Amino acid sequence: MKVEVRLSGSGGQGLILAGIILAEGAISTNLNAVQTQSYGPEARGGASKCEVVISENEINFPKISKPNILLSLTQKSLNQYLKDMDNSGIIVIDSSIEVKCTENLNIYKFPIINSSKEVTGSYVSANMVALGVISQLVKDVDIENIKKSIVKRVPKGTQESNIKAFEKGIELFRNNIDVNH
Repeated sequence: MKVEVRLSGSGGQGLILAGIILAEGAISTNLNAVQTQSYGPEARGGASKCEVVISENEINFPKISKPNILLSLTQKSLNQYLKDMDNSGIIVIDSSIEVKCTENLNIYKFPIINSSKEVTGSYVSANMVALGVISQLVKDVDIENIKKSIVKRVPKGTQESNIKAFEKGIELFRNNIDVNH
């Protein structure tokens, strides 16, 4: 088992934090994981991506060339990274994003950003909603280990709302809300 996940969007959406949490959850599940990140020219609003490689075996190279899973929370990030996808890859996008894709990729569309606002009263936790969705695709990583990492990594006082946002992402996936194939 080896999974390569790219989380992409704009700076300030917290996707780097989500990637760190996913990698820590994998390590706590006794898997190998490596996480890398890059930002655009601005800290907030510029392009950002986080990559996580998870494997039962040793990981020899930390970068991803053909992700199995791509999460995009902005149209710009989808447009930029769609070309890199593995032919049998999975794309997870926010409902606000349009996909013009003729390939045989599995496309999952969820109201990630709006669900964040609905659950926590803020768009800030969209990264945790997205992480909840991704956790259902990376099945070998234990959900409880991801939750422990959330509690450890998010700002004090926000643990409960971030866990609720994470659980909302799991619920979105399990209920197959607005899923396109």
